[in-house]
Amino acid sequence: MRVDFMDRIVGILLIAVSAAGFGTLAILGRYAYAAGMDTFTILSFRFLLAAPIMAVFLIVRREPMPRGSALLWLSAMGAIGYVGQAFCYLSALKYASAGLVALLLYLYPVFVTVFSGLIFRERVTGIKLLLLGVALAGIALTVGPGGGRLPGIVLATLAAVIYSCYIIVGARVMRQLSAVQSSTIIFASAGAVSCVLMIINGAHLPVTMEGWAVVASLVLIATVLPAVTFLAGLERIGPANASMLSTLEPVVTVLLAALLLGETLPPMTLMGGSLILASVILLARSELRQP
Repeated sequence: MRVDFMDRIVGILLIAVSAAGFGTLAILGRYAYAAGMDTFTILSFRFLLAAPIMAVFLIVRREPMPRGSALLWLSAMGAIGYVGQAFCYLSALKYASAGLVALLLYLYPVFVTVFSGLIFRERVTGIKLLLLGVALAGIALTVGPGGGRLPGIVLATLAAVIYSCYIIVGARVMRQLSAVQSSTIIFASAGAVSCVLMIINGAHLPVTMEGWAVVASLVLIATVLPAVTFLAGLERIGPANASMLSTLEPVVTVLLAALLLGETLPPMTLMGGSLILASVILLARSELRQP
């Protein structure tokens, strides 16, 4: 029982680290755009540079490269899950406000909870549903959603569905493979697809040394670290809990935007962040009390 308790704590901490890492993506993305890069170039650098880093970890840990059906599933997670979600998210911004798109993207915990119950028969308790509602309400206050046209709403919702499927598939694949094995293939396949898109669209490379420093931060802080910790935490606490704990991500983004970009934090944003943090803490406590 003690081992299981400590494993849950490790899982919660891993997901929290992952959320913080992913929370830096929007900030680093802003710096990347300022350095002259475009979306497809950013995605290509993130995944193409992250893949060999994970391959080094594989060699050091003496873990084999995934094969067979696992390789196919992981490749689909990268090529379809990562790239597909990013494409839908960025396309939605053409038709709807960033706040509305961000809110709709964070509907993914709802889809994960529903899919987990239907596919894995994972128990969905009343407290989980309540805390999920509190977290979503907090996100609504934090991102300050505005209006948008139907195509933007559909694309943003589709991004949430794709990401929820990525999490569900990841939970199943992680039963046979480590986080390092999974991340290596996911990054490689996502990088290959992103590179093709970059070539079609035309590459936009950084124009300053600061821009290349941003690229390094995107790869290490916003890609390798959060992806590995998320998959490792996912293995320990399950997809529904992992997705709800990941609602820390927008709070980190808002705080970093205020600190590094000078964006103000209105009272509604602070209230929303407090709701998200409260739901995450209560969820963690309820998870630790489970037998």
